[in-house]
Amino acid sequence: MEILTSVAITVVTTIFVVLSFAIYLTIRIFTGKSRNDKRYAPVHATVFDLLFHSDDLYDYETEIAREKPTYRFLSPGQSEILTADPRNVEHILKTSFDKYSKGHSSRENLTDLLGHGIFAVDGDKWKQQRKLASFEFSTRVLRDFSCSVFRKNASKLVGFVTEFALSGKAFDAQDMLMRFTLDSIFKVGFGVELKCLEGFSKEGEEFMEAFDESNVATSSRFIDPLWKLKWFLNIGSQSKLKKSNATIDRFVYSLITSKRKDLAKEQNTAVREDILSRFLVESERDPENMNDKYLRDIILNFMIAGKDTTAASLSWFLYMLCKNPLVQENIVREIRDVTSSHEKTTDVDGFVESINEEALDQMQYLHAALSETLRLYPPVPVDMRCAEIDDVLPDGYRVRKGDNVYYIAYAMGRMTYIWGQDAEEFKPERWLKDGVFQPESPFKFISFHAGPRICLGKDFAYRQMKIVSMALLHFFRFKMADEKSNVCYKRMLTLHVEGGLHLCAIPRTST
Repeated sequence: MEILTSVAITVVTTIFVVLSFAIYLTIRIFTGKSRNDKRYAPVHATVFDLLFHSDDLYDYETEIAREKPTYRFLSPGQSEILTADPRNVEHILKTSFDKYSKGHSSRENLTDLLGHGIFAVDGDKWKQQRKLASFEFSTRVLRDFSCSVFRKNASKLVGFVTEFALSGKAFDAQDMLMRFTLDSIFKVGFGVELKCLEGFSKEGEEFMEAFDESNVATSSRFIDPLWKLKWFLNIGSQSKLKKSNATIDRFVYSLITSKRKDLAKEQNTAVREDILSRFLVESERDPENMNDKYLRDIILNFMIAGKDTTAASLSWFLYMLCKNPLVQENIVREIRDVTSSHEKTTDVDGFVESINEEALDQMQYLHAALSETLRLYPPVPVDMRCAEIDDVLPDGYRVRKGDNVYYIAYAMGRMTYIWGQDAEEFKPERWLKDGVFQPESPFKFISFHAGPRICLGKDFAYRQMKIVSMALLHFFRFKMADEKSNVCYKRMLTLHVEGGLHLCAIPRTST
């Protein structure tokens, strides 16, 4: 009898706690939000609606933006404002830059994975990392070193695909590209030969898997009002995040320790070509602030920038070429014209070495096709800033201090009021005038961010994507393994293809 009484008390207590929490959330969501005040963006729903649409989130946001370029979801404490209006994007990222920050909620969401790295901080820490990174990305040493690494790994990539092409077997192009970019960013960023593409690194495999799992779990925090409770109870996605982060930390701290030993032993400049070595040198000048935890955060922010965004973009690029074979052949013709490779060559290394800076600059149509992919499938589909003071957006809607303003890049690429009636068509020609690439406003084409925080690695990313694309398309024609399959995205901080991108490669036997 006592046991039954105890169970009943536990059940009643649990129900009471859950109901109390639900009432608390409801009050927090609906209090002080000016729901019927037309001076504020129209309310579409609460954040629980976003959770319900988690699998098709970006398409759901796109459908709403067609009718309402700026709208709101209500969440505990503040409004979540979503906008597809380029005027608003320019306002929060440039014109009123100082009025907007990453915000407390965003920093909380990102901190367990990205810590105090450049994508998760504001103020002095952001300025310090920005200054150091800006210097690194502007040096010829890094440009030449990175291009050398990209060419070497592109040759390996061709060899990897050749095995599947000759056997007629399908392969996961996204997984292949993730390995390629992981190998490349580790060599360029950290001076380490990881060899994930060659399957030689068990630690690298574990790190790659853990990093992807942490990415998914971190992304879920932006639409899950209960993530803190899950973190406290160590359940669901937040339990996976803790385990994955432990794997990540073991790997990264070991890397930092190993690199420090290398720097202590080596006095030549070659060992200092990579970015981590340069940050380690800086840490010797300021060991208190640039400790191992801070270096860990910097490394993981470079990782998400150098691995995920480029590999995901190249995956969507190959997907679009499979869906648009004429574009694929147009690029191949441009490659042959620019590299004078009209005669078939089997010398992979020789061809890849011919992809020099001059050749890359001449690839105008390829640049347009890559940009068109980024327009429709931006590597970061949604990003946000938080209002530090009350403000008014250029479209006339008010913003309260503490409100989060999201600029929805995935939706913006599909808006007819931005790109015209053919907005949803894959059309590289929209970027060309007399065969020459014409850039668009970064507040309209937001794939590389804009304003003072615009992506420092933009040219770096285009260079890598062009080298890979030229190498692969010169030797192979690509098609979907299953032409009837529907390719969907996986909701993460970066836009991955759900379940991988399964392709077949056909060797180009004649020119």
